[in-house]
Amino acid sequence: MNDRLLRTARRQPTDTTPVWLMRQAGRYLPEYRAIRGNIAFLDLCKNPDLAAEVTVQPITRLGVDAAIIFSDILIPVEAMGIHLELGDKGPHFPDPLRTPADIDKLGVPDPVEGTGFVAEAIRRTRKALNDSVPVIGFAGAPFTLAAYMVEGGGSKSYIQIKRLLFEQPEVAHRLFQKLTDTLIPYLKMQVEAGASIVQIFDSWGGELSPWDFERFSLPYLTRMVTELKATGVPVILFGVNMTPHLPLLKRTGADVIGLDWRCPVDEGRRILGPDVATQGNLDPLHLFLPREELDGRVKDILRRAGPTGHIFNLGHGILPPTDPEAAKFLVEAVHKHGAALRQGTLG
Repeated sequence: MNDRLLRTARRQPTDTTPVWLMRQAGRYLPEYRAIRGNIAFLDLCKNPDLAAEVTVQPITRLGVDAAIIFSDILIPVEAMGIHLELGDKGPHFPDPLRTPADIDKLGVPDPVEGTGFVAEAIRRTRKALNDSVPVIGFAGAPFTLAAYMVEGGGSKSYIQIKRLLFEQPEVAHRLFQKLTDTLIPYLKMQVEAGASIVQIFDSWGGELSPWDFERFSLPYLTRMVTELKATGVPVILFGVNMTPHLPLLKRTGADVIGLDWRCPVDEGRRILGPDVATQGNLDPLHLFLPREELDGRVKDILRRAGPTGHIFNLGHGILPPTDPEAAKFLVEAVHKHGAALRQGTLG
């Protein structure tokens, strides 16, 4: 197996910097769109054969160092008993959680019964790849998932979820507890199926003040990280607009902290210290730069990150209009310059 990602997550030396891209299996790839044109997004997530096929596509085309299983962070939420609609315009909950009774109705599902298709997709992905690269399992963080469920979908103001936190904190904690009790077995199921590293997405955690993040997100993230690390796999923790929260994220015990493009990698590493690896953090829109300028951005991030304990990635997901050839150029540039960095020849 190409184990650069796993070695880097454990801050061990590698021949070059590993790279994968968030949302690397998705709408920017024509081969993905060919499959997606015949099936609804949620149905694709639940079809192990097709989910495995689209998971493998970027490995073949781009040469990235890991495959992240094709799924969605809201998949386990549906199994809890709330109706979910997923489409090109994003997630939608027709009946959002608005009362304590709504939250009390939610169940804590058996992961195999409710979401076993994710585990099967991981097994089929491993077989298709012949274990040539690690498979990344993933889940959303309790706060982020709760925000979707309470808001009813995406939000700009987060007024519903924040009102719940501030007006009925005990109810909010009941929801976070149920989500955590669901997510830990869900991730463990993915590990048992063959995921050799997992990522937790707290995509909306940056909308909280540090004080509120410490109160409403940190305890649940810490529990998730602790229980997942006990399985022996490394854990990546990623969020957007999280720079003010980096000292708190370190307290979770995560092996790797993902950085978005708003935080220079060297500054993130300074805050986190030498015992935490980093991941990131090219602006996804930099893939629209001329190749020479994109190459320069890659070099800058690699220099700032150093030769050990850094996984190259975007600062958020790759965007649908992206040229796949730009993504391939990025991967090749990271591998080339990452090797030169280790040899002391990076120009």
